[in-house]
Amino acid sequence: MPADSIARSIRRLCIAGVLLCFMVVVLGAYVRLTAAGLGCPDWPGCYGHLTPAGAAQSADAASAFPGRPLEPGKAWREMIHRYAVGTLSVLVILVTALAISGRAQRPASVPLALALLATLIMQALLGMLTVTWRLNPLIVTLHLLFGMTTLALLWWLLLSLPRGSGAALAPQGAGHAVSGGAAATLALARRLTLLGLTVLAVQLALGGWTSSNYAAIACPDFPTCQNAWWPHGDFGNAFVPWRGLEFNYEGGVLDNSARIAIHLTHRLGAVLTTAALGLAALFVLRALPTESSPPGGRRYGLAPARPRARLVLAALALQLTIGITMVLEGFPLWLATAHNAGAALLLLATLALLRALI
Repeated sequence: MPADSIARSIRRLCIAGVLLCFMVVVLGAYVRLTAAGLGCPDWPGCYGHLTPAGAAQSADAASAFPGRPLEPGKAWREMIHRYAVGTLSVLVILVTALAISGRAQRPASVPLALALLATLIMQALLGMLTVTWRLNPLIVTLHLLFGMTTLALLWWLLLSLPRGSGAALAPQGAGHAVSGGAAATLALARRLTLLGLTVLAVQLALGGWTSSNYAAIACPDFPTCQNAWWPHGDFGNAFVPWRGLEFNYEGGVLDNSARIAIHLTHRLGAVLTTAALGLAALFVLRALPTESSPPGGRRYGLAPARPRARLVLAALALQLTIGITMVLEGFPLWLATAHNAGAALLLLATLALLRALI
């Protein structure tokens, strides 16, 4: 296959993959929030069948899991999520195969494509363990994080693809032709954005831990929690990573004081994330632009990153608005689901800003 055709195919697959992976992340949140995570208590099928409809028509399905009768609505939500993940897996395999087959022309980074495939395999394993280990919070949180990582890698691969006919990836470490002062400004912007991305990753983990321990409703008011600025919280018990496999974690096993501690930590994480990402974006917007290439050439430095910094601020404002409104409105399902979508959008915007600074 010609190099141009490979590059175009990889780009199209990456675009489809990013859109589908975003949908998978949001759908996974919807499945979790509607208590459908064990809608099919086996894996990869549903009560031993490919579809919930097949399970409903089978006389053996009810006896296979006597303690968990088939609920068609929950089963379909869980299986639609699995079907979407299966389709995404095919797209990632195709991207990896094309990247390897065209490695001589360098249409895409082979190590990045292989890392994406390995992440997806790990994500599939965690999906299986989520069901078979009955919603263990550590596994559910890791499942969310690897889902976000899959989305991030797909997005980064798409952002890294060369543009134009016959284009290939630039050699590793190719520098920007900028002056010393401009280079220092660019490097500081990059470090601030990396710091923001790191803080955001920790906040995503806290969000997964909050959700998997059913701690979101532990603080039903805002800005206070339980009508206090700092209510009693059992922090020692809130973050125990492993409690064994003998529990069914559906609905949570922690007492309310531990859930309050988790929720409070997540709120503090939101403040730190806002500060870190806000600082990075505002620095890019306010700092003097670095040099650019001649007219018609590629621009380097902060100037092309400024639109992406605005996107980070917009995504940050959207996510904060959703989070606060979700609490004030009593945690409606659509807002709780949108909160996960907002987190994914914020991740994509941050990565886009970082890519513009490299």
